[in-house]
Amino acid sequence: MGDFSPYASNGGTILGIAGDDYAIIASDTRLSEDYSIHSRDSPKAYPLTSKTVLGCAGFHGDVLTLVKRIKMRMVGYKHSHEKDMSTPAAAQMLATMLYGKRFFPYYTYNILGGLDADGKGCVYSFDPVGSYERETFRAAGTASSLLQPLLDNQIGFKNMEGVEAAPIDKDTAVNLVRDVFTSAGERDIYTGDR
Repeated sequence: MGDFSPYASNGGTILGIAGDDYAIIASDTRLSEDYSIHSRDSPKAYPLTSKTVLGCAGFHGDVLTLVKRIKMRMVGYKHSHEKDMSTPAAAQMLATMLYGKRFFPYYTYNILGGLDADGKGCVYSFDPVGSYERETFRAAGTASSLLQPLLDNQIGFKNMEGVEAAPIDKDTAVNLVRDVFTSAGERDIYTGDR
């Protein structure tokens, strides 16, 4: 009998990019374990409100449980306040929920994105126990080590000389997302499909 583990890695990669008037949360659709592909149609981007989307990858059971609990809390918020929760408030709520499970954390990678009160894009990345940070771009999941350097270079203009940093527009960001996921799908067996 093998060692029991309450966790499994189902792979997957997510990323978020925030612009002046947009936010992108993107994911691959592969659900796998070890060298088996369970599904090629399992997106990891979960709409929470009309302005907020959660990218969540990792152990699929924990992903589904976390998303279900978040949506349940958001419904309660909407009934109490008669409005949708803002993206920054959703980020704070998620941080509190993750911290509440710090002794037996969800095995998930989380990136929350949307629009803030001023209509500007915002992306929040989280560690497993709820520490979070607002960022312009972030990758997480099994191919994050492949995606993050590309994002650092193309959006953060790191390791580039003589280039003036400027925000990228939505169309450029969408094309970049396609390119980095194509690249990751060629190199990471847990990332791929649509």
